[in-house]
Amino acid sequence: MPPEERFVPRFAAEPPQELLPYGRWADRLREEFLAACLTIEDEVGEPGDVVWYPDRTWGGRTYVPATCRTSTGLELYGVVSFAPAVEEGQEPDHFAATADWTEETAENNPDWKIDVCDEVVGGWRGEQGNVAAMTLVWGTPVVDRAAIASAELAGLTVDQCVLVENRFTLLAPDDYRGDTLDIAVFTGGGNELARESLYSDDGEDDE
Repeated sequence: MPPEERFVPRFAAEPPQELLPYGRWADRLREEFLAACLTIEDEVGEPGDVVWYPDRTWGGRTYVPATCRTSTGLELYGVVSFAPAVEEGQEPDHFAATADWTEETAENNPDWKIDVCDEVVGGWRGEQGNVAAMTLVWGTPVVDRAAIASAELAGLTVDQCVLVENRFTLLAPDDYRGDTLDIAVFTGGGNELARESLYSDDGEDDE
């Protein structure tokens, strides 16, 4: 085979390893997430139920994204991360969480085909000093029959996730050598249903 034209990390993160959080584990993660929400200085209202997304592990940490509607109709979003247990009897530790809010929701944007959030969790140094932003992307398709989500950089698939309860999490290089991520969703048979850029027409993040 000829050499790769684009030298970037592909499928760098482990695929989801666990079910969506539930029970005491969900309570533990919710505690961390809501603690991060309390650091938000704006008035966002009272948080409701937390919606969890599939876990992804990269660089020795596991990331579990979350969204949460508030009593004022805003959406909180963020990530709980931790060092996973690697030995029998060991517990996850070194928890950290981030949180932010948005008024842009799928209900207010009927043209959306995929509802996504994103957060940069690290960097990857490539050729000639170029650096890719390793970006966690999570969300839900707003179209029917979606089964798989993928992240594409300049037409190259760099991550993929099977939907769990219509939710996905991707971890992929973004903003590398002038290229930015597209998120696409497909049927189980591989037919593309929708595609969204992480960036709006004015060059700013959707979320």
